[in-house]
Amino acid sequence: MNSRDINVVALVKGNERYIFLYDDDSRDAALQAMGRQAANPDLSFSWYDAAVLGDKVRASTPKSQRLRFSPRADRPA
Repeated sequence: MNSRDINVVALVKGNERYIFLYDDDSRDAALQAMGRQAANPDLSFSWYDAAVLGDKVRASTPKSQRLRFSPRADRPA
């Protein structure tokens, strides 16, 4: 995805709407914003909501940017 493209994740809870817009370069900032919303006791946005939307944000990361885990060198693959 082009870094100028805008990604959107959204949640509707009752009368409240939570919409997070971010580009590829601001994924971490979007995840942090979700955490701040979840920590706000005045909102119905929960830590569960943040986890579900955060999974969607992480799933939208292009494969070329995802962390890869290699088997340990002292164990056969």
